[in-house]
Amino acid sequence: MRILVVEDDRRLAELLRRGLVGEGFAVDVAHTGTSGLELATVNGYDVIVLDVMLPGLNGFRVCAGLREAGVWTPVLMLTAKDGEYDEAEGLDTGADDYVTKPFSYVALVARLRALVRRGRPERPAVLQLGDLRVDPAARRCLRGDTVVSLTAREFAVLEYLAGRSGEVVSKSEVIEHVWDHAYDGDVNIVEVYVSALRRKIDAPFGCRTIHTVRGAGYRLEAATAGRRGGGQS
Repeated sequence: MRILVVEDDRRLAELLRRGLVGEGFAVDVAHTGTSGLELATVNGYDVIVLDVMLPGLNGFRVCAGLREAGVWTPVLMLTAKDGEYDEAEGLDTGADDYVTKPFSYVALVARLRALVRRGRPERPAVLQLGDLRVDPAARRCLRGDTVVSLTAREFAVLEYLAGRSGEVVSKSEVIEHVWDHAYDGDVNIVEVYVSALRRKIDAPFGCRTIHTVRGAGYRLEAATAGRRGGGQS
């Protein structure tokens, strides 16, 4: 899941970034309304955390600008202002939720996950491919009744592939949605995580779920226990 945090309080922005990265999200940060609007228009995000009081453009104008540009990424507005008229203005300009500072970090993360689910109604809350279940809200992966332990980054890669099951997904697409925009390393890092996922969700169960499409990327599809396949990289 890729999140954009637009917050001019650099300390709070960094705390949010660290916390969300620890949850397995890819996080980009902007400190002005102008840069936030630019990033949100150019890049694809799953959800945006948008402060109201920003230099350049305030959060209301950023949100309105996104909607006018046809960008319908779910927006959670974050502000120190507490009043029904401010909340109404935020929602009227196209925001999907509104949180007043100070806030509970746990509740914020829960709201972000809820926004992602509501923003993509075609995507079920639990992603299931055969006996493999990926639960983004609980950060849980199961093969049948067996819980598979994954690191935050492994889970993020699996969640993205599962959300696009049946499609061929390139390494650069995985990088774009699982790592942040500042990542400038080798895209082959994706191979490391795919190999780790195969060792955890496939090999112990005699399955093959992640397929390599040579020269193109990876495709995740349901596998029946006991069915094996070659050609993995």
